[in-house]
Amino acid sequence: MVHVPSDRGISGSALIRLLTRLGQGPAPASELPLSDRLSQWLGWTDAIALSAVLGGNSPAVPLGTKTFGEPEERDCARTRADLAKAIIEDSAFAPPPKPRPGQPRAPARPARPADADAEYAYYRQRYHFLQRTMETAIGNLRSRLRGILAAQSAGMTRLAVLDAIMDRALAARERSLLTAVPGLLEPHFERLRQAAQAEAQQAAADAGEPARAPDAAWLDVFRKDMQSVLLAELDIRLQPVEGLLAALRAC
Repeated sequence: MVHVPSDRGISGSALIRLLTRLGQGPAPASELPLSDRLSQWLGWTDAIALSAVLGGNSPAVPLGTKTFGEPEERDCARTRADLAKAIIEDSAFAPPPKPRPGQPRAPARPARPADADAEYAYYRQRYHFLQRTMETAIGNLRSRLRGILAAQSAGMTRLAVLDAIMDRALAARERSLLTAVPGLLEPHFERLRQAAQAEAQQAAADAGEPARAPDAAWLDVFRKDMQSVLLAELDIRLQPVEGLLAALRAC
């Protein structure tokens, strides 16, 4: 059985702690404070736009009667729940449920390979698919919340514009960093498989039997770990939405 080291003492988000634990090594510490790192991610046009907003140039409040209340709260909660369900029920982690008599057949999904034929390419593809699903749904939700926020007051309009600028400025950087996550999981996949193969070979040798394939317990461990990383990434992606919600609740 592969021993995964504890993440005690590791600071940062749940996603960083998980990736550090699964990577079996310490996370590299940044030598720059957040403000300096952020300045490296912003282009000069973004800096000008931010300066204009932060300098007190109040944008015009859009005309409209958009309000925030229980329906919008439910919409946000539903988006989070739907995305979490998409991760939990993805074909990478469980076969699609069999339709009940009279129930419409669910859309076809890529079949999960047999455990004995498991290759990481399949899990990488599913991870990227779920990332695209999260990016689209959260981007649409964030845009809707900005529209509601901008209709509240001049101060809230400024905050909505600030969020839109940061979203545009950091989107490419965020996408680049998060699309690298599946690559960080591949060594964990290979370590688990190799350890299971070694255990199976040793057990066969001890019993004087021919070599045999390992059982699927190692793959179940990996699937659970991958699912946990995806859920932690969902929390990271939803942080800007939580910030907009906090502002709207305070209006």
